Amino acid sequence: MEALYLEEAELFIDNMPDKARKKLLYNISLVLGGVKDPKLLKKLDNSEIWEFRAEYQGTAYRLFSFWDTRSNALIVSTHGLNKKTQKTPKKEIEHAEKIRKEYFNTHHHDEI
Repeated sequence: MEALYLEEAELFIDNMPDKARKKLLYNISLVLGGVKDPKLLKKLDNSEIWEFRAEYQGTAYRLFSFWDTRSNALIVSTHGLNKKTQKTPKKEIEHAEKIRKEYFNTHHHDEI
């Protein structure tokens, strides 16, 4: 399994504080290595979107993702945010869903 980072996700990661970025990328590597832990990767309610999670100095970093099982089950990361509250904003989930649809349209896949 591997991760594919779309442009918005790369920008988010590039702009994270160095130690927070290292922690998030480490958490992603654990998941890619087979670790199943909702503290690292959690499916968001009523969507096909998953969020990679990392906490650093009181800030919650989230990187939104989805599965593309036809491309060897890679995880496609859409975009990210840092948040102070527990609830993930609905508009962020909708944004990730929109990127997911565009991805499948562009890559000529049927949606999963």
